[in-house]
Amino acid sequence: MFDPLIQVLRPVSPLAWMPLGVVLFMGAGKDANEMGALFTIAICAMWPTVLNTAVGVRAVPQDYLNVAKVLKLSWPKTLWKIYLPATLPYMFTGYRLSLGIAWLVIVAVEMLTGRIGIGNFLWNEYNNGLYTSIILCIITIGLVGWGLDRLMSLLEKRLQTT
Repeated sequence: MFDPLIQVLRPVSPLAWMPLGVVLFMGAGKDANEMGALFTIAICAMWPTVLNTAVGVRAVPQDYLNVAKVLKLSWPKTLWKIYLPATLPYMFTGYRLSLGIAWLVIVAVEMLTGRIGIGNFLWNEYNNGLYTSIILCIITIGLVGWGLDRLMSLLEKRLQTT
């Protein structure tokens, strides 16, 4: 039911979401740019998790659901005992993809807003013509992204063993 909406919103560039986020949070009392940046990061990063979770739910074997019916499990019990364990690998694939996208968008938002961070530093180095620093920034961004992915992988393994 939500697939058409998701497929229309998912490919929208972070550059397009940022102005909307700033406008939405103009009267929020906090810095509208900061809130707009958080909105942009969240909206861009959520799609892989949403899509992978939906695929995981569709992939739950019918036998599992039949067992839940036979045991007369309530909806919350079925959710916790059947759906969650069966979809967890799909969800973590989505989390890992979402984390990578969030990191990418964080760097882009820092470049757009001028907030302190590696994106802002990268943009300043570009404007100053310091190309070796740009390479260093790219390597740093890649290493941080890799480290975040490894941490998410460790969390996934830890949750699967418990």
